[in-house]
Amino acid sequence: MPLKHPIFKHITRVVDSMGVEAYAVGGYVRDYYLRRPSSDIDVVVVGSGVEVAERLAKELNAKVSIFKTYGTAMLRWRDTEVEFVGARRESYTPDSRNPHVEPGTLEDDQRRRDFTINAMAWSLNGATFGELVDPFGGMEDLEDCIIRTPCEPDKTFSDDPLRMMRAVRFASQLGFDIDDETFEGICRQASRIKIITKERIAVELNKIMASPVPSIGLELMRVSGLLAYILPELQNMVGVERRGKHAHKDNFQHTLKVLDNVARRSDDLWLRWAALLHDIGKPQTKAYGSQGWTFHQHEAIGSKMVPQIFRRLRLPMNEPMRFVQKMVFLHMRPIVLSEDLVTDSAVRRLLFEAGDDVEKLMMLCESDITSGNDSKVKLYLRNFELVRNKMSDLEERDRVRNFQPPISGDLIMQTYNLPPCSVIGEIKEVIKNAILDGIIPNDYDAAYKLMEEEATKRGITK
Repeated sequence: MPLKHPIFKHITRVVDSMGVEAYAVGGYVRDYYLRRPSSDIDVVVVGSGVEVAERLAKELNAKVSIFKTYGTAMLRWRDTEVEFVGARRESYTPDSRNPHVEPGTLEDDQRRRDFTINAMAWSLNGATFGELVDPFGGMEDLEDCIIRTPCEPDKTFSDDPLRMMRAVRFASQLGFDIDDETFEGICRQASRIKIITKERIAVELNKIMASPVPSIGLELMRVSGLLAYILPELQNMVGVERRGKHAHKDNFQHTLKVLDNVARRSDDLWLRWAALLHDIGKPQTKAYGSQGWTFHQHEAIGSKMVPQIFRRLRLPMNEPMRFVQKMVFLHMRPIVLSEDLVTDSAVRRLLFEAGDDVEKLMMLCESDITSGNDSKVKLYLRNFELVRNKMSDLEERDRVRNFQPPISGDLIMQTYNLPPCSVIGEIKEVIKNAILDGIIPNDYDAAYKLMEEEATKRGITK
């Protein structure tokens, strides 16, 4: 029985006593048929949803919040939240996604919804309790795994352009196909996404990134034209340039493979973002010479682009941004180590710079191996294992992950009676590099002795 939640019996009693129709609608209905858990219950009332919510709140001694501007009410009872709204029809002006609203029928309300699979409704009235009302074929589309708009797609997407991102998101989350006519509407209306706030876009983008196969959503964004408006840095990576017999790989398609590789191994949203952005510096660093196509320092350029992207998309500018920036900057380091002789010094520096994120960095780098040459992939992964073993050995022996040099700037100033000056930083840097290069052990006595030697070289005395 789909309507087994105890709240529905109470709703039925209230709406029948008031003589109004009420329906559970939207995601709660859709997710029941998809066998997905859903805690969001939306109820449409043919009449005043606010009045029903207020009457129900009195009966249940529950809390209710009224949002007069939108004509909605949120009722909280036990661990459940139910949103009530009156059935309505909507009209839009071209420059805004905020609709003009007026009362309507249930079918008016279902028609205004984004997709047929979200327009199905269950009756909550006693005489027809649980009956499915599906005028636009949502159940058939659900069975066929299709995303389709209830009415003409251009109107649906022009009225509320965020629905284009939602179509892509549902396709990515559910593994559904977007109906051809619906997708063509997205392509025609893609530029309308510019009127949507970056915060709303970021919510949908993060849901795409968190989906089982995020490349589905990113590729749909590319083909539809949405990507150029939302992440032009990725759009710039699309395509292959040739010089004679030499061609580089399509960096966008490579990025999607890396992203999916990471997604198979981790649910970490920001590690997935690092995978998405790891090569964004390549278009700016692309060059052709005697070595063929090169992208020298693309990791450094890309890391500098990360804050700009996060700021534009209103993504968090604190720890998540710093993590993604660090991953982009360091993602070539383990690959270089795996190609060359793995020295203790290079591994110590990697441990120091990556800190507690070194395992995530290694996951990103292993996911970055997308060659179609199996022997090449096996060689890289085998060499990565050597790097991992060396890291484990050095970490146990030298304790350099997140280490702070044993000699602080305050100690140098106190020992030599110095004011804050550049020479203090110079001495600290020498000590840090000596530890990372294995010249001295990571302990106080050895570091103190080196401090004294460096001070003497500079003519500094106690």
